[in-house]
Amino acid sequence: MLGMTLAAVLALGTACATQDGGRTDGPSHPGSSSSAAPPSGGRSPAPSPGADRALLTAAEKGDAAAVRAALDAGARTEARDGQRRTPLLLAALGDHVEAARALVTAGADANARDARQDSAWLVTGVTGSVRMARVLLPAEPDHSVTNRFGGTSLIPASERGHVAYVREVLERTDVPVDHVNGLGWTALLEAVILGDGGRDHQRVVALLLDHGADPSLGDKDGVTPLEHAERRGFDRIAALLRAAPDR
Repeated sequence: MLGMTLAAVLALGTACATQDGGRTDGPSHPGSSSSAAPPSGGRSPAPSPGADRALLTAAEKGDAAAVRAALDAGARTEARDGQRRTPLLLAALGDHVEAARALVTAGADANARDARQDSAWLVTGVTGSVRMARVLLPAEPDHSVTNRFGGTSLIPASERGHVAYVREVLERTDVPVDHVNGLGWTALLEAVILGDGGRDHQRVVALLLDHGADPSLGDKDGVTPLEHAERRGFDRIAALLRAAPDR
């Protein structure tokens, strides 16, 4: 081989690599490691449908160990099921905190949307899970992102009276407190119109007002939160709204 030209040597190497399973992007000689990293600029490993399915199943069940095992086997953090839900979204739906933590650590996207326009972060507004919200915060979710109804996570949380979640989001994120959804309602309006007027909704209203919610913002017909509260006989909420300073 000493008499070969450089071009001949390179040609021989390519031919050997091609004969060895058709590979041209990695070591092909005995003694070479088959797990060696591809050269800079080389192809990424092909996705593993089996590992992806295992990851989606593990996330939905909340099996954090199985989540990590699937990731180690090559599963993609942004794999999708038939409804385009990612593993992180499935974990959030089930409030599986440790499974979600493993996915966030692996770089999962908290803003990835499914076919219903839900994301892992938006789902926390429905479940009211403060623990899940705290796990997702390092993934830097977009707090202004909206669901299929045009609302941020704060709006369904206010509707459902998730006091601890509302406090957490208002204190730790830059969520727009006066965002108006597709129905023409703010979080304050939703807490009054769809709430039950009880203690939890009273506390939600107080939190929203303390964090700058504008009580003068009415619905599409111009009806204010105070007027809605009075119509529904929510005396304590009405008193909170009357005492709120003008914005």
